[in-house]
Amino acid sequence: MKTVLLIEDDTVLRENTAELLELSGYNPITASNGKTGVALAKKHQPHVIICDIMMPELDGYSALKILSKSKLTKYIPFIFLSAKTELSDVRKGMNLGADDYITKPFSEDDLISAIESRLAKVSILEEWNQSQESTPILPVEDEIKTLNDLKIFFDDYGTEFAFKTEDVIYHEGDHSNYIYLISAGAVKCYRIDEQGKELVTALYKEDDLFGYTSFTHNTPHQETATAIADTKLLGVSIIEFNEILSKNHKVLFELIDLLTDDLSVVKEQLLHMAYGTVNKKTAATILKFAEKINRKPDDPIKISRNDLASVAGIATETFIRALTEFKNQGIIKAEGRNIKVVDMGKLKSII
Repeated sequence: MKTVLLIEDDTVLRENTAELLELSGYNPITASNGKTGVALAKKHQPHVIICDIMMPELDGYSALKILSKSKLTKYIPFIFLSAKTELSDVRKGMNLGADDYITKPFSEDDLISAIESRLAKVSILEEWNQSQESTPILPVEDEIKTLNDLKIFFDDYGTEFAFKTEDVIYHEGDHSNYIYLISAGAVKCYRIDEQGKELVTALYKEDDLFGYTSFTHNTPHQETATAIADTKLLGVSIIEFNEILSKNHKVLFELIDLLTDDLSVVKEQLLHMAYGTVNKKTAATILKFAEKINRKPDDPIKISRNDLASVAGIATETFIRALTEFKNQGIIKAEGRNIKVVDMGKLKSII
């Protein structure tokens, strides 16, 4: 029987949830505050920890930080349980290393599904660790050999995340707990310089991987990532990803190619910023966004002028003047935030 530690200060909710866990075949242990919960976690080393955020004596964030530093508890799946449904609170918990979250009020299915999902992943990792030289991570026919195989793994086992337009996915300095695959939407990564100017460092579209500051270590992100459309992500933890690479060496070569391509794009962007004319930079940027964000290049680009200008490496006012010139030439149409390419051939000829 699997043991679940429930840390919750609301007496009624704690008792009802413990009863629900027991009826579902789990052995519940309960604590009324974070301080007691930390002590029980180290003593019993449960299979899963479910913890409220706002509690007396020690809140959920602090409890997670303490347990993450202990050899006895650092690998126990940790699920936040909270009425705080704001994305920033959820994101803070995930950035601290939480595995999942459940928002109040929740159903029995929500609770049990979250627990079963975490236990299943732990089971998979244990099987990987036990399998040595002769035993593949997956059956031979399902071995991860290519980038496409890796993306299928994300689809099958990745943790799902959803972000609205302009939501921050992670901030510069946050630890890179996950590597992400975009299942829908688009993402921009950027840094802020000493003058407060935003420099877009990368754009990612559906089916792109991003967030890989390191493929093997939980190192801080060097940039901020923001959704530039309603976006759905599939995340695989650095620990799991490292296990995949250690057992599937063939996919490493494709990942090296991916990193090489990323570096080539950055170099091309830097050269363009250094030597390109304003019109060339503007045209190239519109084409870049059309390629990255839209399924069809001639679809409207729904993005702010500031974002476009920061990728082009020119002042927003200068960029807008170039857009006006393109509009007067009949190359584009601009209505509010939307830019639609009317003459793709002419736009490409400017570059």
